[in-house]
Parts: sequence; structure tokens; C-alpha cells
Amino acid sequence: MLNTVHPFWQIIRTVPDFPKAGIDFYDITPLLRSHIDAVIDALLAALPEGLMDEVDCLGAVEARGFVFASMLAGRLGKGMILLRKPGKLPPPVANKAYALEYGKDTLEMQNNLPPERVLLVDDILATGGTLTTAYELCQSADHTVVGALVLLDLVELHGEFPVPVYTVLKA
Repeated sequence: MLNTVHPFWQIIRTVPDFPKAGIDFYDITPLLRSHIDAVIDALLAALPEGLMDEVDCLGAVEARGFVFASMLAGRLGKGMILLRKPGKLPPPVANKAYALEYGKDTLEMQNNLPPERVLLVDDILATGGTLTTAYELCQSADHTVVGALVLLDLVELHGEFPVPVYTVLKA
């Protein structure tokens, strides 16, 4: 059930049956057009006090996670690790295939980076496939994932996540 109290719900557009029948797509691009400062403020407010003191860098998950992670990194003075679709990062990379709510995909990350404490950042947590894969790739590269930060958590679509998930909106 949507919590329609948060003002962001008045801005987010729900697109039924996209990208395929039976899926409601939450279009957050209107937030990115004219409310980005409020979004970044809300994301930071969703984190427990002191958590960012434990974080070395942000794990930016392709593609909209890049937007949020870059703005957060700039505001906080943190670095980023990119988790991308295949063929976008120079070698050496590690990759992992995973299932989406409407298909399959693969993520890659550079695997020659020094170990760091990472906060994963993405736009929406749906079935958890992308975020779980990002977590597993970071773990396999000896990074410590301290949590995940998302704008919107579709709670009923996924199970437990191996680290805390911090969110602004839940549906």
C-alpha cells in the first residue's frame, strides 16, 4: 500500500503496464527535473546519524543510482564505485548475472580497487536482484557493504536484504 503522505508522491508518476503488462513503473524523473535538492536532503535524512562516518565511498548502481550517488558524493566529499552494465568499465572487472522483475541483466565492477566501506545507492528497490548483485560484487572484491540507500522501496516485492536498507519512500 502506498504511503501517500510524503509530498514526493504528488510528483512521482505511476505508469501502469510498463515496461510490460502487470508492472507499475514509478517514474521518478519529475523529481529529478525540479526537486533534486529536496531529494538529496531526503536521502540524507533517511540515514542514521553517524553512518556516513563509517562510509568510505558510495556504490553507484546503474543507471539512476549514478544520479543520486554522484550528488550525494559531491555534497559529502565521498568517492564512488561504479556498478555498470557489461562493457562499460575498463578491465579488470568482475561480473554477475541476475534476474529482474521483468527479465535478466548483468552488472560489472572494477575488481582491482582497494577494499573500502561502501554504501550502495540506487533509485528503487523492487525484487532486489540488482541491489543484491551489487552487494555480492562488492563483497567478492573485499569491500564491506554497510548498507543500501534507495529513494523508493517496493517492500512486498523482495525478501530480506543482507544489510540495512535506508529509504525515503515505501510502497
